[in-house]
Amino acid sequence: MRVARILRRDKGRLGHTAKSARNAFASNTALNRLMIRPLLERAYAMSLFSFFEGLLKPTAISPEASPPTKLWPFYWFYAKQAKGLVGALFITGSAIALLDLLVPVFFGRIVFLVSNASPATLLQDHGHEFLGMAAVQLFVRPLVFLSHNLLINQALVPGLTNLIRWQNHWHVVRQSWSFFQNDFAGRIANRILQTGPSLRESVVATTSAIWYVIIYGASAVAVLAQSDTFLALPVAIWFLIYIGILRGFVPRMRERSRAVSEMRSVLTGRIVDGYTNILTVKLFARAIDEDMYIRRTVDEHTETFHRSQRLTTIFQSTLTFMNAVLVVAVAATAMRMWTLGAIDVGTVAMALPLTWQVVSMSGWVAQSVTSIFENVGTVQDGMKSIAVPRQMLDSEDAKALTVSAGAVRIEGAHFGYGTERGVLHGINLAIAPGERIGLVGPSGAGKSTLVNLLLRFFELEQGRILIDGQDIAEVTQESLRANIAMVTQDTSLLHRSIRDNIRYGRPDASDDEVRAAATKAHAMDFIETLEDWHGRRGFDAQVGERGVKLSGGQRQRIALARVILKNAPILVLDEATSALDSEVEAAIQEQLGELMEGRTVIAIAHRLSTIARMDRLVVMDDGRVVETGTHTQLLAAGGVYARLWAHQSGGFA
Repeated sequence: MRVARILRRDKGRLGHTAKSARNAFASNTALNRLMIRPLLERAYAMSLFSFFEGLLKPTAISPEASPPTKLWPFYWFYAKQAKGLVGALFITGSAIALLDLLVPVFFGRIVFLVSNASPATLLQDHGHEFLGMAAVQLFVRPLVFLSHNLLINQALVPGLTNLIRWQNHWHVVRQSWSFFQNDFAGRIANRILQTGPSLRESVVATTSAIWYVIIYGASAVAVLAQSDTFLALPVAIWFLIYIGILRGFVPRMRERSRAVSEMRSVLTGRIVDGYTNILTVKLFARAIDEDMYIRRTVDEHTETFHRSQRLTTIFQSTLTFMNAVLVVAVAATAMRMWTLGAIDVGTVAMALPLTWQVVSMSGWVAQSVTSIFENVGTVQDGMKSIAVPRQMLDSEDAKALTVSAGAVRIEGAHFGYGTERGVLHGINLAIAPGERIGLVGPSGAGKSTLVNLLLRFFELEQGRILIDGQDIAEVTQESLRANIAMVTQDTSLLHRSIRDNIRYGRPDASDDEVRAAATKAHAMDFIETLEDWHGRRGFDAQVGERGVKLSGGQRQRIALARVILKNAPILVLDEATSALDSEVEAAIQEQLGELMEGRTVIAIAHRLSTIARMDRLVVMDDGRVVETGTHTQLLAAGGVYARLWAHQSGGFA
């Protein structure tokens, strides 16, 4: 008996446990459904977003061709890369116009049915029509709008905008050095960044707004004309006047918008110029003068903006009056036709909201047209920096430069930056492989110009330059500069980390190689103590714009480390140690001695003591080579070099 009781008790416990387990499972299943369903829905939505976001990859294409210099070909240059998306936008925009047209048509049909059908049999006789109208409004219209919005917001707005920016940058960064010397960096950057959204917005607005008004307007006239020709007449006349007003105002709005964009670019360039040279502004206590300089530009921009906005106000006011006339004309016509029995009440109920929608649409389209031509003006301004054919292109059959020995030969070099007086006049110079020469001469003699020609920043006007027998005009510029390492007097660093700046000399270098180069440049003593405003230390510390967080000597040592890491066969030193104190300069001179071993070296220095030990000194004056020889030989000759040496070594005594 006791055993039976125990079995019954355990069976009850087991049953209770099983029931609890079933309840728990059911509860967990419900909980899981509550948790999983939103996750699945979110995953589906995200996959939909991802699909549209992946339709246009901005950086997938780097165009070799330059953007066209004419406005509409310039537009097509970019729009054709997204022509499938623009075509889809064209289709969805047309569908939206037709669906919007159906709204007043549905209203008119509902009013007609309610007015003429029996309440008892209304749903039985016409329920299928109501269901069809409801299905269009509840499912078809939201789906088309969703597709339209996904095309714009997920595909075109980010994709086409940044495709234009990327390709603009890709083109501009390959312009010649002189291109950047002739403009504000801030204005160039502003034009690149603003052209992307402006071009995209005008393409989208044209496809959506202009085509929408054509489809909607033509369909509205057709629907009204089907009911009565006189009813369609006010709308048809209004559209003709509307098109005429657009033709009259739009070109003037475009020109004024372009003027506003030009002034905005000037303002941006001047502001950035002041910020870039902020140390000079503060050293000379010229903040008030900078205020006046910028104030004049702001005032000019404001006046230009006022002229543009005046035209916009006149345009919008004219359109408002036209819209009022249209509403009154259609309402009066509809009421008159109804009193004559020519149309039914359903047509009146359709005509009035249809007209009001035309009026509302006209305001939206007017704003869109205004925006389109403001953006067109911005694009036209941007084209001044973007649609500029690249100069000094590599020839089609250009080959990579191969440096086996490092011999440099300059033959009959003439150059003058396009001036009649010229800068270089028939320079002939042969530099043997591994030879170290110093370029010496007074300021303006042409030393830096000669180096810039060697780097092919400019094209020779006459003559040629050979490296190991290869004319540098016939090799790729990238391969030429990859084989020449240069340290300049005015060292400018990238606003990145110390490591990134040194590794710029050789991107595939390891951290150990970067550290070794910094050690040889005697830069480790200050690198290890650096900390930026985000707490990053040592090689991770950011150097600020153009290296502003570092002293001149520190920047020059980072530049030397970069050159040491690059390890190119030809080395150019343009006042490479001018910003260093004597103790550090003496230490680095030893490293430079090691760096110069086995390399062809061209060194420019006004401080003659730094290059007196070169294999040969080449003295330039007024764009010509006037003397050549060793330090001892030139002193004995008593010429230009001897005079310069006397000024530096004993002139002050």
